Amino acid sequence: MNNQTEANKRWQEKNKDHAKYLSNRSRARSFIRNQATMEDLDELRNLIKERELKLQE
Repeated sequence: MNNQTEANKRWQEKNKDHAKYLSNRSRARSFIRNQATMEDLDELRNLIKERELKLQE
């Protein structure tokens, strides 16, 4: 492994929660851009609205 790869691995070990958050966010964006159907997008819109309301409480 090169130095950057080792540094990345160390960072991920120290920041597991944030690394998981970033990975999940990346997968969600990729799904929306590349695979989501109209039905998926409708459901996601509703879920986003619900989440926004919850975060505003």
